[in-house]
Amino acid sequence: MSNDDRNVIDGEIVDDTPTAAIAIPSPPLPDPDYSDGGVPSFDFVRDKIENRYTTSLGAADVAGLGTEHTAEALDKQIADRDQAAKDRLAEIRRSMRGE
Repeated sequence: MSNDDRNVIDGEIVDDTPTAAIAIPSPPLPDPDYSDGGVPSFDFVRDKIENRYTTSLGAADVAGLGTEHTAEALDKQIADRDQAAKDRLAEIRRSMRGE
């Protein structure tokens, strides 16, 4: 026997995955939003309609359609509020000085 023959080990490849760890696919769960016949539930349809409605309202606000909230109107509201705050602060300071 040569040195090369003594280093050779005879064996076979064995799958080391335990049988308990083999994933058995479960049957697909039915979609809770649909019946077995494929009809959508009332809640699913209502939620979908409400989502589309709120999306359209948001898109209209962003586009500035049908609203009074344009950039110019908001800037004027902020300026008016700031001026009212300055006037009120001046009034409070005058009353504290006894004027």
